Amino acid sequence: QVQLVESGGGLVQPGGSLRLSCAVSRSILSFSFMAWYRQAPGKQREWVAEISSGGSTTSKNSLKGRFTISRDNDKNTVYLQMNSLKPEDTAVYYCNARDASIYWGQGTQVTVSS
Repeated sequence: QVQLVESGGGLVQPGGSLRLSCAVSRSILSFSFMAWYRQAPGKQREWVAEISSGGSTTSKNSLKGRFTISRDNDKNTVYLQMNSLKPEDTAVYYCNARDASIYWGQGTQVTVSS
């Protein structure tokens, strides 16, 4: 059973930064893609960014320049660096792993508020 454990969420003021982590119970290179999603209150879950097993990264156009996905293969951990945070970034952020199956973490709450 694959486990994904997110951490790093919290309360931050507008303009601040957070780095989310997703620790995975097996080699992240065994997955075709690792991704971050988010779900704001009353909204559908949306894709934020992903990184392929080969290291290619893509992100939601509206978040480019503020959000960056990266990974540490040795630690089997994927990160989401979030800068210049806005109140509309408030959401539960989920880690996602895809091979022949799809796996989700439990989510970590990010609240951007003054």
